[in-house]
Amino acid sequence: MGELDLRSEAGAPEAAGPAPRTLRLSPKDNVAVALDTVPEGLAVAGVVATGRIPRGHKFALAPINDGAPILKFGQIIGFASGAIAPGDHVHVHNVVLHDFDRDYAFAAEARPPALLPPELRGTFEGYRRSNGRTGTRNYLGILTSVNCSASVARFAAAALERSGLLDDYPGIDGVVPIIHGTGCGMASKGEGFDILSRTLWGYATHPNFAAVVMVGLGCEMFQIARFKSDYQVDETDAFRTLTIQDEGGTRRTVDHIVGALKEMLPVAAAQKRETRPLSELVLALQCGGSDGYSALTANPALGVASDLLVRNGGTSILSETPEIYGAEHLLTRRAADRAVGEKLVARIRWWEDYTSKLGGEMNNNPSPGNKAGGLTTILEKSLGAAAKGGSETLRAVYEYAEPVTEKGFVYMDTPGYDPVAATGQVAGGANLIAFTTGRGSAFGCKPTPSLKLATNSDIYARMTEDMDINCGDVLDGVSLEEKGREIFDLLVRVASGARTKSEALGYGDAEFVPWQIGAVM
Repeated sequence: MGELDLRSEAGAPEAAGPAPRTLRLSPKDNVAVALDTVPEGLAVAGVVATGRIPRGHKFALAPINDGAPILKFGQIIGFASGAIAPGDHVHVHNVVLHDFDRDYAFAAEARPPALLPPELRGTFEGYRRSNGRTGTRNYLGILTSVNCSASVARFAAAALERSGLLDDYPGIDGVVPIIHGTGCGMASKGEGFDILSRTLWGYATHPNFAAVVMVGLGCEMFQIARFKSDYQVDETDAFRTLTIQDEGGTRRTVDHIVGALKEMLPVAAAQKRETRPLSELVLALQCGGSDGYSALTANPALGVASDLLVRNGGTSILSETPEIYGAEHLLTRRAADRAVGEKLVARIRWWEDYTSKLGGEMNNNPSPGNKAGGLTTILEKSLGAAAKGGSETLRAVYEYAEPVTEKGFVYMDTPGYDPVAATGQVAGGANLIAFTTGRGSAFGCKPTPSLKLATNSDIYARMTEDMDINCGDVLDGVSLEEKGREIFDLLVRVASGARTKSEALGYGDAEFVPWQIGAVM
């Protein structure tokens, strides 16, 4: 997207106080963004506001005819639903969306990895696991195969914490019950079952868990014995399984889970942080509660941090397919080859079919909060969301919860709903999450720490206990490169053990939400 010019483009000399700042993102654009609220009748950017323009919202810079495209970032974000005059507020009341052709230009902008020389690549302090992967946290996990075992998992986690035994093992970050609402009442084969299997396998083997106990009811559709057979899983001192029915009921199962975890504790606590290359970091890129500033501040700054990680040999995962819809042509151009680009487009087509079958449409997104923050169409939101992916070549496209094995910038197909998207990324191996928000999303994740990046200074000031970094100062002149480096440096510190705001608040126990596809039977 290039460096942003954040100077006020024009201001009425007769205005009291500083002139409201505005921003035109591309010379091609026929709209500008009001960085500050523009009162009706004030002259800004060479036009007079015909009504009040809320901060973060758009206004027309020139006449836009009925049906003509609305251009922001130099890209089409919608079409005028009637004639729009210079200075008019441009938003959902006068913008519509319909399909139009895009040039995917597969791999046209692909380039070799811009890797730093090995001697210049960074390191962090992490937990090296026996399979060679590296964790950023050292949790015990109680994984559930079905909703019917959710309460038992919670009871066992609470019992272990009440026992005080964890106080003797300060190297353990805690015990996490991983519970969900599915596992039965579903088909025993097909896409929905496969997704749940991949997701549970990804958590069972996640490097941020030192040890895991998996518990089921016993009669559910998702059978633990089948899971172990499919993935060739053996019982070890880091992985145990049991069912409520075989153990003889709730109390005995809780006792047996706690007993198993007690046996695992010494082995788990023996894990110590050691110096590891940044190439072992896998970063999930997330955004939620986006606003008109997301594409100007936090998202492109996170893109800078993503590029820095990739250049150090690490991996970053962009996702949320409904929220890159309409911007996919910017990613296909950066695909490593045509096959990677076509796989991304195939997932877009899957979503178009999926939503149409359910009586929906892709432009059901943005949410009411996004629109209140100035985002008008999914195309506008997607162009900003894609900025989180930086500028590096797209190396691979994965389906939901597939293990991410490729280094560099990759894509995972997920819904746009943040907990579901993050669950897929973590199952794929993400050991860090960076989450941008303009409206103030309350989110955390276990076992993977999540950094919260505020897109504007107002939300940072109002929710300081939730936000790790304020990206709103980009609007005051801090460069995207500086802010990206700040994000990157904090990511490395968090990977090495520094706590995020969401961890301090205790978030993460309720954010495991696997994607459910298919009928509930």
